[in-house]
Amino acid sequence: MEWKTRVTEIFNIDYPIVQGGLAHLAYADLAAAVSNAGGLGQVTAMSLPNPEKLREEIRRVKTMTSKPFGVNFAIGQQRRPYEEMVEVAIEENAPVISVTGGNPKGVLDMIKGHKVKSLVLVAARRQAEKAEELGADAVMVVGQEGGGHIGRSDTGTFVLTPQVAEHVSIPVLASGGIVDGRGLMAALALGAEGIEMGTRFIATKECIAAHESYKQAILDADENATTVIKRSIGAPARALKGAWTEQILEIETEKKGYESIKDYISGEANKRFIHDGKENEGFGWAGQGAARINDVPTVEELIQSIVQEAELIRKSWS
Repeated sequence: MEWKTRVTEIFNIDYPIVQGGLAHLAYADLAAAVSNAGGLGQVTAMSLPNPEKLREEIRRVKTMTSKPFGVNFAIGQQRRPYEEMVEVAIEENAPVISVTGGNPKGVLDMIKGHKVKSLVLVAARRQAEKAEELGADAVMVVGQEGGGHIGRSDTGTFVLTPQVAEHVSIPVLASGGIVDGRGLMAALALGAEGIEMGTRFIATKECIAAHESYKQAILDADENATTVIKRSIGAPARALKGAWTEQILEIETEKKGYESIKDYISGEANKRFIHDGKENEGFGWAGQGAARINDVPTVEELIQSIVQEAELIRKSWS
């Protein structure tokens, strides 16, 4: 069965499946594995300490795959400039650049005139329309089920995806709660031309940066295992429930602002759990789709299982 959509054509991939940016997790091993399996793998740029480390990571991906890959710029929560990092991605001829968590204009302006494709993550129709105006090649639409940073309106993927697809002419990828072939087929039925997955790719063998305790917590999750933190500072984000997130939510009820929770929501607190497995000393992002994740396959096995399940569903409709 052919998996040809505008997403596969624009990004020159076999299947319309994109791996999320995954702060502190998406490095060369995972990105290359996803690209080699026919999807679009990505390296997380702003989790790296400096431009030269990004250059090294991009070059490492190229030694592991000859297929297209992306470099993700999560700019919304960063308190440091991203321009030098983008320049490195351009210099190293990264095939795709994606922007999440902030106004994409600066990044999209920088890549104009270069042979690089662009993806922008949005959580509202107006954001998608703006991304199209700014020249994005495609948008990824994240519903409130997603892990990490989500939209402020609590709109679900099932409502948001067709709403955006009807109002932009560029391709739409659905994100949030999608982990399998059912999710892929549902996304296509909603008007999307592909999917982005984050949490599902954490629970793979090639996501070597993720501690086994983090992966196990995803496997153990049910539909009530996640919660949304950071609402009080206008940046809602979904994480696994735990002692640490409970502390964050308690502090947020006092509405004392960013300063009161900054140490609890820092990248260091995130890494204490996801890298070191210290569940009571940090937190890990995860979407509600974790409830549907029950194994830790290789990336190749995962993508093939998604495609095979989707093909069976399509055949059952005929």
